[in-house]
Amino acid sequence: MIVHVDTSALVDALTGPRRSLETLIALTDRGHRLALSTIVLYEWLRGPRTREELAVQEELFPSEQAVAFGPAEAAVAARLYKQVSRARGREIDLAVAACAIANGAGVWTLNPGDFRDLPDLRLI
Repeated sequence: MIVHVDTSALVDALTGPRRSLETLIALTDRGHRLALSTIVLYEWLRGPRTREELAVQEELFPSEQAVAFGPAEAAVAARLYKQVSRARGREIDLAVAACAIANGAGVWTLNPGDFRDLPDLRLI
């Protein structure tokens, strides 16, 4: 299964004490193919990152291989926005979810409550 890594999981796996690094490794050991969407890459890059953190991210998730948020993903995000009850302020989460849905992937997040009400989304 393809698994899109949410920003919360990426930050927790690659910064500070790297608490979620073991989970990231376990997901790959179980045969999951991990990917970042361009939306998550944007959130990651705008945060305060060290050179080492950026280098590790590039080694594990090369920027040029990030899953693009294109027209199909935009259409899914717009549908989700219209379907959920509290969409305003959740545009980034909806875009992350839409990217996964449009590409047949699940999402690994440390904030499952942000995604639980989204139809068709598989949480890891």
